[in-house]
Amino acid sequence: MTRKVGRPNENTQAREKLIFHARELYMAMPYEKVSTRLVAEHAGVNVAMIRYYFGSKQGLFETVIRETMEPINQQMKAFIKLASHETLIGLMRAYYKTMVNAPEFPRLIAQIMNMSESDIQRKLLEKIFSEVTKPAQEMMFERLSEDGVLREGIDPKLCRVTFMSMMVFPFIAPRAMLALHGVELNETFLDQLLEHNINVLKNGFLSPEKQISLGENNEN
Repeated sequence: MTRKVGRPNENTQAREKLIFHARELYMAMPYEKVSTRLVAEHAGVNVAMIRYYFGSKQGLFETVIRETMEPINQQMKAFIKLASHETLIGLMRAYYKTMVNAPEFPRLIAQIMNMSESDIQRKLLEKIFSEVTKPAQEMMFERLSEDGVLREGIDPKLCRVTFMSMMVFPFIAPRAMLALHGVELNETFLDQLLEHNINVLKNGFLSPEKQISLGENNEN
């Protein structure tokens, strides 16, 4: 069962509380400053529960990353089974829906990837990416091109960069720069941006002929 990213309610078990509060602390503080005792205190549970559920602080960190990304990973699995404009848009929807509840998470990922290759956080993150997201990302737009979902003559690699930018940039851009443009990262704005980006995809590099044919098939 996919776990929700949002705040646990009062009846939520210790494991979910630890994951939620650990993610909140990791997004607000450096990894080395987030002790297991601090996470347990914020979660209101015994610190021994971290060892019980996750084995260690590293295990907790890895679980936080994996479970936050799980809705996105599920959509990637659907994409691998059927590469279409619908699954591509579904991936973007899953990403935005997840990040509405954890808007600082992409910034955390960006910070980790800028760390030294020997840093434990980066090693754990690269391990997760290599196991789950990287294989799908590398073949995603090549499959779309081969299946005629992309407009003719469009470079799949450049499409991948554009797609990633549309999803990630709003969350990692400096808040002061967004404020200069009158942008506030709240749920209303992100819902509007999602629909705008979907329209950009449909009218930008996705083949209109393929969209029409898929729409006709869905009506039959």
